[in-house]
Amino acid sequence: MYTDYAGGSPNQLDVSEPEKAKYSIGFCLIPEFSSLAFISAIEPLRLANRETIQNMYSWKFYSFDGRPATSSAGMEFAVSGGLSDLEKHDCLIVCGGLNIANHCPPELLNALRKASSYGADIGSICTGTYVLAKAGLLKGYRSTIHWENTSGLKEDFPDLDITTELFEIDRNRLTCAGGTASLDMMLSLISSHLNQDIALAVADQLIHHRIREGSERQRMELRARLGIAHPKLLAAITCMENNLEEPYSCGELAVEVGLSVRQLERLFQKYLGHSPTRYYLKLRLDRARYLLAQTSLPIIEVALACGFVSASHFSKCHREHFGHTPSEERRVKIVQA
Repeated sequence: MYTDYAGGSPNQLDVSEPEKAKYSIGFCLIPEFSSLAFISAIEPLRLANRETIQNMYSWKFYSFDGRPATSSAGMEFAVSGGLSDLEKHDCLIVCGGLNIANHCPPELLNALRKASSYGADIGSICTGTYVLAKAGLLKGYRSTIHWENTSGLKEDFPDLDITTELFEIDRNRLTCAGGTASLDMMLSLISSHLNQDIALAVADQLIHHRIREGSERQRMELRARLGIAHPKLLAAITCMENNLEEPYSCGELAVEVGLSVRQLERLFQKYLGHSPTRYYLKLRLDRARYLLAQTSLPIIEVALACGFVSASHFSKCHREHFGHTPSEERRVKIVQA
């Protein structure tokens, strides 16, 4: 059982009473939530209180049923209550993680809508953005989510303004990509509530050498991610990643980056050990796998979204690459959830 290492009862993680703080936050811990992203949001608040020698922030944790919440890493966190015990907070934040589409009970959606109706700020960490979208609380707002879930969220909610930013604070909506992005989002919040000097002091305490802007990229640069530096090859892969729904032919790709088809094939074989066509197929199948796991889209729609002309062709390619069909993939995910 996780306990507050600053002291306190193992069954109670409230560091202060919400009514005594200037800004109170309720964290809804969704089953399989990301413990790293969650703790990265809490620690800046604790240190901001210490830096200002005042009770600027308070927080309480809630699970669905009031029992300890279990993270995706199997860690248990004590909570103050369940959804029926939610108090009025200045801000309500949903902490998501794995299999988020399976963790959106009506009680949670209603609690979020109720908090929004009385003027609370509404936020999310990692895949919690999906829950906010499901509750209808992101219409007209910019929002973001972990890069792995971006395509699935866009497929399920095509009318929303979903960005690939590190975090988004749009009026009274706060969303972030998860991981350490929640740290930067909270530092931005602290800067707006207090001042930049306090936010910098908190970052220094956390050995966080630079406060990142929300507009910074989530993923590391392609050059670092793949360990290659050839500009033409990087340009080709970028073009592939940006055109999964309507894939380029090898000839079109070669023209796009200013190479012959033979030169392009040599580059891919030398640096990646695959032909351009095979590498492109892998990118499309990886995206399809995310959509199968994260959305309820029919398999034919997943196929079309990833550049396959038919469900049968998609199924054949999926089986050859992963060893099982798309429908089997989805059944396994459901059973695991």
